[in-house]
Amino acid sequence: MELSERKKKLLAAIVERYIATGEPVGSKSLVESLGMSVSSATVRNEMAELSALGLLEQPHTSAGRIPSELGYRYYVDHLMGQYELSPNEKRLIEAKLAPASGDVQKVLESAGNILSEMTRCAAVSTTPADDAAVVRRVELVPIGTRTAMIVMLTSSGILKSRVCKTFGEITVDMAESFYNIVNANFIGKPAAAMHIAKIQTLAVSLGEKSLDMTPLLVALADVAAMTERTELLLEGQSNLLGYKEYAENAYELIEFLRHGEMLGQIFSGYTNSGKSAPQVLIGQENRFRELQNSSMVFDNYEIAGHESGTLGLIGPTRMDYARLIPSLRYLTEIVGKMLSDTVEE
Repeated sequence: MELSERKKKLLAAIVERYIATGEPVGSKSLVESLGMSVSSATVRNEMAELSALGLLEQPHTSAGRIPSELGYRYYVDHLMGQYELSPNEKRLIEAKLAPASGDVQKVLESAGNILSEMTRCAAVSTTPADDAAVVRRVELVPIGTRTAMIVMLTSSGILKSRVCKTFGEITVDMAESFYNIVNANFIGKPAAAMHIAKIQTLAVSLGEKSLDMTPLLVALADVAAMTERTELLLEGQSNLLGYKEYAENAYELIEFLRHGEMLGQIFSGYTNSGKSAPQVLIGQENRFRELQNSSMVFDNYEIAGHESGTLGLIGPTRMDYARLIPSLRYLTEIVGKMLSDTVEE
């Protein structure tokens, strides 16, 4: 819809004032704060027209106006200023992420903590998912005479491990045989192809080494299966208890977030290739009932040029979009760079 410049100015001011205070905005305070050379009556008329267009709502007869979901949408799409993180804010984010470098899950957990602290919203992320991920590295770490840890790194940056028991003592010769088998059959091959049927076929072909290798190879198949599963990480959900908008459904919302399956459905179909800003879902644009008085802002991070996972925020519809969206975008870029560096190393 086309709005006059005055209506745009008023709508932006009402959205930003309501985001800051959580209180309905009246015409008199708008005239005073904006320094407009028009009367309160003129502003009231403009506000009434914005309400008729569905961009504002009046919670009570004598109250001021608040943005509707459509009003927030118009603001995000057309009116919102582009907040720029300061060099100091960027350095602080990078410093907080640095200790987690080299570990995908710790990087994502740290990113979620940073987002939830910065925004006072709930932060959600997904670990990398890539059906085409290949096995980059496998390590056999003896932790006892007959106990070893199998560690696998994929091209998506996922690092998984599992402890297994062997039938015989772990020797240098056994370890050397294991590495020879892994290098010949699995390194550089898709992790998805490392299923138990292939392991069983391979074990049969090993002859006298089969007894020693089978527990290690079965554990390797289990680790490969673990790298294919996307995990959803949630941080800062208790922040939502501080918003009056959630007075009636806070417990229901937190339980919805805690289970995570539905959020995974939202993220699984989202791609952001070529877009300059994260995706924003406001109120009833969210298809799940538990999120319909909330907004979600989320973006994909890339590893080595491929979209691999998601970082996002969940909070009330009056969240500070102008500040949160650039913050999320910057953090997504930093996370992608850190995880790409981990894979390349």
